[in-house]
Amino acid sequence: MTDSSKKIRAAVLGASGYTGAELIRLLVRHPNVEITLMTADRKAGQAIETVYPHLTGLGLPDLISIKDVEWPGLELDVVFCALPHATSQEIIKGILHETGHGFIDEMIIERPADYANAIKGSVKVIDLSADFRLRDTEVYTQWYGEYHQAAELQKEAVYGLTEHYREDIKNARLVACPGCYPTAALLTLIPLLKDKKILKDGIIIDAKSGVSGAGRALREANLFTEVSEGMHAYAIAAHRHSPEIEQELSRAYGEDLMVTFTPHLVPMNRGELETIYVTLEEGQTADDLRESLMKTYQDEAFVHVVSEDVIPATRHVRGSNQCLIGVYADRVPNRAILVVAIDNLIKGSSGQAIQNMNIMFGLPETLSLEQVPLFP
Repeated sequence: MTDSSKKIRAAVLGASGYTGAELIRLLVRHPNVEITLMTADRKAGQAIETVYPHLTGLGLPDLISIKDVEWPGLELDVVFCALPHATSQEIIKGILHETGHGFIDEMIIERPADYANAIKGSVKVIDLSADFRLRDTEVYTQWYGEYHQAAELQKEAVYGLTEHYREDIKNARLVACPGCYPTAALLTLIPLLKDKKILKDGIIIDAKSGVSGAGRALREANLFTEVSEGMHAYAIAAHRHSPEIEQELSRAYGEDLMVTFTPHLVPMNRGELETIYVTLEEGQTADDLRESLMKTYQDEAFVHVVSEDVIPATRHVRGSNQCLIGVYADRVPNRAILVVAIDNLIKGSSGQAIQNMNIMFGLPETLSLEQVPLFP
């Protein structure tokens, strides 16, 4: 931003979900941001404090339905899309395409316009869904069962893994924030694959997440009696974050690779822990892996490599934008074990989105993200 006194006018689409609520909680403390629009179809017409009492007294606008937003003439600088997959692409296409007809209509869907050259003013979009994460739209269709409705926009979307795509994010108009599982895995593995410290084959990612990672929509599998006092794996060998992880790791290594990725649901509200098993390149040790990671992240505000006598835990990052990585030698020769912890709702979602926004507007990256983890 050239004028530091000017507020960034922000919209939060999907404000009644967990990631939307976290965006609001963090943005209201941002000195350069003003939230001017919040949407939530199921809660339209309500004040945010009736949906989330912990957000009482913040002077925020009431929630409205997306279909009631009068987009033409609406003055916005950034739009956060915290919406379910397969909905963001059409909505973002409507926002970034100048039609003069308000929100998405049949004209937009039917006319194959060059949306990349039809950006509306200088508005920037940060998408927290999966709609623009996969660079190949055919891969998106394969894993999400939906044809991509904004293939032209996909070509210009920047993958928003902040620490590794900072320069691309800086000049982006559309940023696709990574999923929470990929965020933890990629921050850990990308440096090691780039530096050829580990083999590309045999990578195993054992991931565990709190229930908030499944969103706020009512589902039988997420009821208290279904998740409490137990833990279970799900989407075995079929989780939609697999191609996202493989896409970015293949890019880092320079060759296609596949990983074994198994997610688990843990009976806690928030937090994510991944235990990753790797095979070392010839002549490498766990200490070499640690050195590679420390060199990569030595100047980063949010990614830290812990000492050998510390094991990252979800309670060490709760409520923060921090990522903690531990490196340990396996008793099996030529193997190493990596443990990484993040808060799935912050570094794995809303916090990373704001980190990207700060970069896009030329602001200090840590603004509104300085909070220390909550413990115990």
